[in-house]
Amino acid sequence: MEKEALVESNNKRFISDEEEILREAEVSLLLSNYDDIFSDFDPRPYSQRALSIDFLDEARRATRELKDGSFQLRLLLPIGERKVEREILIKKRLREHFKKHKEMLEKERKKIMINGFLFVIFGILFMFIASYILFYHGSKVFWFEFLVVLLEPGGWFLFWEGLDLVIFETKKISPELMFYRKMSKAEIVFSHYK
Repeated sequence: MEKEALVESNNKRFISDEEEILREAEVSLLLSNYDDIFSDFDPRPYSQRALSIDFLDEARRATRELKDGSFQLRLLLPIGERKVEREILIKKRLREHFKKHKEMLEKERKKIMINGFLFVIFGILFMFIASYILFYHGSKVFWFEFLVVLLEPGGWFLFWEGLDLVIFETKKISPELMFYRKMSKAEIVFSHYK
C-alpha cells in the first residue's frame, strides 16, 4: 500500500514537473529523436541537413497564434536521447535556416514591391502621354491616334498589374515571411521527458 502511494506520488510529481516545463515555454514540440527535425531523405550531417517538412509544418501551426516577437521554442526529447554537442550544432543549423529563409522572403517581397511600383509609374506615364497626345493633337494625325490606341490600354494594364503585385502578391508571401521572422527571433531550448 505504501509502495503504491509512493509510486502515485512520484507520478504526480513527474506530471507536475512536465506540466511546468510545458507552461514555461510558449511553444513545445515533442520529438522521439533529433532526426525528427530533419529530412529523412538528406544524408548530410546535422550542420548541413535540410529540415523536415513535418517539423516546419508543426512549428508553423504551433506559432500561428503568437504575436511577432521573441518566444521560446522548446524541443522535448526522451531523457536518454539527449546529446549536448548535437544540440549546439542543431540550434545553430535551425537559426541559420530560419534567418536564411527570412532574408530570402524579405528580398522577394521587396522585389515584388519595386516591380509593382515600377508598373504603376509606367502605367501612369503611358496614360499621361496618351492624354497629352489627345489634348494637343487630337485625332488629326494617324500616328498619334495609333499611339493613343497603343498607350491607353498598355497604361491601364501596367497600372492595375502593378497594384495587383503591390497589394495581393505581397500578401501571398506574408504568412510565410511572418513565420520565418518569428522563428528567427525564437530562443531554441532542448529539454527532456521520461
